[in-house]
Amino acid sequence: MLATAAQAGSKPADVARQKAQIDAGLDKAYGRLDALYKDIHEHPELGFQETRTAARLAAEMRNLGFEVTEHVGGTGIVAIFKNGPGPLVMVRTEMDALPLEEKTGLPYASHVIQTYNGKPTPVDHACGHDIHMAAWVGAAQQLVAMKGQWRGTLMFIGQPSEETVGGARAMLKDGLFTRFGKPDIGFAQHVGNGLAGTISYKAGVNSSASNELVVTFHGRGAHGSRPQVSIDPVMEAARFVVDVQTVISREKDPAAFGVVGVGSIQAGSAGNIIPDTAILRGTIRTYDADVRAHILEGVRRTANAVAAMSGAPAPEIDLRAGGEAVINDNAVTARTAPVFKAAFADKAQVSPGPGSASEDYSEFINAGVPSLFWGLGGYDPKVIAEAQAKGEILPSNHSPQFAPAPEPAIRTGVEAMTLAVLNVMGK
Repeated sequence: MLATAAQAGSKPADVARQKAQIDAGLDKAYGRLDALYKDIHEHPELGFQETRTAARLAAEMRNLGFEVTEHVGGTGIVAIFKNGPGPLVMVRTEMDALPLEEKTGLPYASHVIQTYNGKPTPVDHACGHDIHMAAWVGAAQQLVAMKGQWRGTLMFIGQPSEETVGGARAMLKDGLFTRFGKPDIGFAQHVGNGLAGTISYKAGVNSSASNELVVTFHGRGAHGSRPQVSIDPVMEAARFVVDVQTVISREKDPAAFGVVGVGSIQAGSAGNIIPDTAILRGTIRTYDADVRAHILEGVRRTANAVAAMSGAPAPEIDLRAGGEAVINDNAVTARTAPVFKAAFADKAQVSPGPGSASEDYSEFINAGVPSLFWGLGGYDPKVIAEAQAKGEILPSNHSPQFAPAPEPAIRTGVEAMTLAVLNVMGK
């Protein structure tokens, strides 16, 4: 049975000893992790297309002695390592990449093209999932090497399609917890553009809830020189992009978090043709349920008003829910925080507030797995200092220039994950 947060976890002296042991293991194993990271980075795959990635991770885990099941929820993998009686602890990584052209200039940069929305599209691990996967394998290596210091069962899951906010749900629907057991506790982490070697965490709400935004505006096609006989859906989309921001700036409480962003407008085929449809795609992010409901209503109202202003038919509006907010368990956070402090000192900090991104790890939490999801810094301090001296903003996740420094980020991820697991599974 899992120990509660009120019970003593690893003592500072134990954490220091364990971290030294992990670091010694990493000194020997890091070269292989670096090669794994670069191979995955160079060969990214989109959600539910991660066949090569899943096979590579499955092979790594089998070599460590895990019992691996593939094709869970499509391309997902589940790796189980039993080590006597004790809690069942889940460690999750995501495997998918983004439909984005990489512009980092790295020697191992991606040149992969896959089909996305029916079109050939460049693919890039610009969200950092490649870092997560390398750290996931590294933590498994260290826990197997240290199996004399813990008891229980490890459930390492490789989740597909986090970016579409569908992979966790697919694994659960495929019987993840009925086939392999419901974990007593879960851990996950995410790299960002902060200082490498740092850890950030907080109890409670850790990320935003998301809604997909897809609006199809209809019009009447015509020659570009005769706009008077058309109803221009591109104009409708343009008005919407501007007008919908008044829902944020004039209707929402300024103190409440809410974002409406448009990332794609698809319309037409040539500059001298007014098309008859325009498809707009974006995202909506919120923390609070009431704010979420108000923004969704405002988006619908704005889209319909824009169409009415143009004398166009009513638009098709799809605001389907994506990931819910990741809510870290208070007890798990309270139990793990002292370990992070003992291991990383002032480089382990409580986050000042939730992040604005969304994560479908929330699906596992909402299925009843008390968890801690934390952040990793990914950038070398020299790179950060150079950017600050130039007054530049560092590329963040989902930027084509996003390029965390592998070794400090992976090493810290291995240390943090291994220590967190040891703390709840230690003898």
